[in-house]
Formats: sequence, C-alpha cells, structure tokens
Amino acid sequence: MPKLDGKNVLITGASSGIGQAIAIRFAQEGANVAINYRSGAEQAQVTRKIVEESYASMGKPGRKAIVVQADVAYEEQVKAMFQKVLEAFGSLEVLVNNAGIQKPQASHEIEMADFDRVVSVDLRGPFICAREAIRHFLSCGAGGVILNNSSVHEIIPKPKYVSYSISKGGMENMTRTLALEYAGRGIRVNAVGPGAVVTPINRAWIDNPKAKAEVESHIPMGRAAWPEEIASVFAFLASDEASYITGQTIYACGGLTLYPEFRVAWASGE
Repeated sequence: MPKLDGKNVLITGASSGIGQAIAIRFAQEGANVAINYRSGAEQAQVTRKIVEESYASMGKPGRKAIVVQADVAYEEQVKAMFQKVLEAFGSLEVLVNNAGIQKPQASHEIEMADFDRVVSVDLRGPFICAREAIRHFLSCGAGGVILNNSSVHEIIPKPKYVSYSISKGGMENMTRTLALEYAGRGIRVNAVGPGAVVTPINRAWIDNPKAKAEVESHIPMGRAAWPEEIASVFAFLASDEASYITGQTIYACGGLTLYPEFRVAWASGE
C-alpha cells in the first residue's frame, strides 16, 4: 500500500521545482493533494494535471487534487486557503511549508522592503501556515504532520543572502520549538534541508557549465540533486515510517554540510 494512502496534504509553493516534485510524489503515495501557488496559475494547473495522471496510472480515480492561490506572507490569505482546502478535503493530515524566495544583495545595500519580503515569505508565512494546521489538528484530536522545506543555510552562512539565511535559521528553531510544544498532542514537526538542487530558481548556474562546475565542486557527491530526490525525503517524513521522528532537520545535500573543503588535509598537524 502507498505510504500516504488517503491522506490529505497541503503543499505551499507547489507549482514548480521542489514543491511540484513533492506534490507528484505524494500523489504517487496515494495522498489527496492541495497545490498552493502565489502567481502563475497556468503552471499550477500543469502540476495538477501531472498529479491527476499519477492517480490514473495507479488506479486511484477517487483521489483528488485541487489548486489554491494564496501569498503565504499574508495571514488572511492563508486563512482563506485553509478554509478552501478543508472544504474540499474535509480534513488535513499533512502540511508542507515549501514556498520560499530569495533576493541576492550585499548586506549593507539591502533595502528593508526586500529584507522584510523575504522574511515574510520564508519564515513568517511558514509559521502562519503551521499555526493554522496545528489549530486544525488540535480540533480534530488526531494529530498531524508539519514538514518545512528549509536549507543547508540553516547552518551554512550565505553572504549576500542574509534575509534568506536568517529565515532558514529561524525555521530550524521554529521546527524544534513546535515539535517540542506539540509532541504530546500527536503532532510531528520536521524539516528537510536541501543543498544545491536542479530547479528553475537555480537556472543561473544550472545553464552555465562553468558556474555549475563551481557549485558542484563543493559537493562531496559531485553533483546537484534532482527535485525527486528531495521529494522522497518528504514522503518518508510524512509517512508512518517516520512515526518516531520529530524536531529534526534532515539534510539532503550530497554532503555539503560536511565541511567539504576538509576533504584535503590542509590544516596544520601531523
């Protein structure tokens, strides 16, 4: 039986990239999937079509995929999104906080409007979504799962991306805090920390052989990840196979968090 058979799932920022891969993988695992997007309705419908094709190929005609628009940075839009999802599905068992943005700029030059926008989408938004999910889980009394798409930049500094790095560091603490606070209520909260992934947001280096080689030179496994590889980690954490895991960040990064420059013994010593 698929790992998530019959589960109702909401995935934010699911129209492309890792979010799309998660939606497809969860559909393959038998879940009903709500595909959130902020802009680009056509791309969100493409994801929905792929999800529905997955249901058909599995012989699961009763499964449902919906598309729901919301900017997670805005509380009222998040509340409206949850209302639509609950009206469509009746309940929610899994929330995946995937929506995120980044705006590169030297830290001393960043405009506060840009800083605030990144933090609002990447940290405030996931908290609002998590809060709404927890309220629903508690009202049902059946527990639930929250998964946060974080980054290796929870722990690796990223110059020129200070708002993004701050958001991901905060996401780690949010994950741990919510996990501890609600562990006794049947709610598990975990995060996945991807490294370099072949997604549209990374087109600048993916399409540049020199830049791609530079990025991959820092990855011990020697290559960037495919979105499907990240989605498989989310599928595991959402399933009952991960029933005793909470408050953790699983780094799916090809070894990027292992201080790869120490592959060569350049430090002083014997």
